[in-house]
Amino acid sequence: MVSSRSSRRSAFTLIELLVVIAIIAILIGLLLPAVQKVREAAARMKCSNQLKQIALASHNYHDTYGTLPPGVQWPANLPNTQWGFVYVDQRDALGSHGIGPNWAVLILQFIEQGNVYANTPGVNVGAYKSTNGVDQTWRGLKGISVNTYLCPSDTGLKDVLYNVNVGGVGGGGWARGNYACNAGPRDYYGDNTINGQSPTSSPNGFSNSYPAGPVQSANYGATLIGIEDGSSNTVMYAELRIGVNADDPRGTWALGFPGASMIAGHAVGDCYSPNDGFASKWPYCDDLPGPSSIYDDKQGMGVWYGCNFGQGQARSRHTGGVNCAMGDGSVRFIRDTISSLQWFLITSRNDGQANPDI
Repeated sequence: MVSSRSSRRSAFTLIELLVVIAIIAILIGLLLPAVQKVREAAARMKCSNQLKQIALASHNYHDTYGTLPPGVQWPANLPNTQWGFVYVDQRDALGSHGIGPNWAVLILQFIEQGNVYANTPGVNVGAYKSTNGVDQTWRGLKGISVNTYLCPSDTGLKDVLYNVNVGGVGGGGWARGNYACNAGPRDYYGDNTINGQSPTSSPNGFSNSYPAGPVQSANYGATLIGIEDGSSNTVMYAELRIGVNADDPRGTWALGFPGASMIAGHAVGDCYSPNDGFASKWPYCDDLPGPSSIYDDKQGMGVWYGCNFGQGQARSRHTGGVNCAMGDGSVRFIRDTISSLQWFLITSRNDGQANPDI
């Protein structure tokens, strides 16, 4: 008689189990960076699409009113000697006038955000200009978060409101944003670019001077034909990063000054190219109001705090550069490695030089 032995499957040994775990860990390690790259690529694409939407909305504004939206509205006939001071405290010394609505407020209806007006009782954006800055009801919008104005890559502090009382009117509570109009490569101090004035300046590290006209600045929005260097060659909007704390005005969608919703002076003085602000890359590039706590060169958010020259650099959380919407509505990714001369030329509306190869 033939005897048979029953066989049974043996369990994993400890060594085999450890090998399987190690293989799984290696696969996860290989896949995770790929997943992160895909996620960032999607976020960068969404950011680009939002800038495209903002640019097209500004074109629609242009079709309606004849110019691009002004960077910000200020009281008319403000003495030139007051502009440096109003920048610091956002209120002129003559009385009740204060900073007005900026480009982002003015194009809300053109980005399908008309309900923001409708659902905010008492707001009359147009009354600011008709009362020469006395009517401040537009500020009823300042605390409303608008998703179109938020880059999906810069999420860390989007819920930390800017809580400084701007100009003694309306208190703090300013919602955040990541997009800025181009107020020109020259600093914003005094009356440099008010009403579209075009001062000359030298790019950081270069001796030649060039006109540095803004595309949008205080009480000024260019016509498309008035962008003399060509709308396809000139930056209209760029990215900003949200400030490091509630005292930091950078990245504040409805607040019309450099660093908050404008880039300015970003290729002169102690500014060089996008994403300045690290300890090793122009750490004092922004010149803005605020306490020392808003300085963080480890995170690329260096600043000359308390300075009123009005410089605000373009920044993003994307690797290697920033998205920019050009005057023709196209969106380009501008690398951090661009020279200050090239950065100056593509952000001046009227430098008169050959278009740089970017």
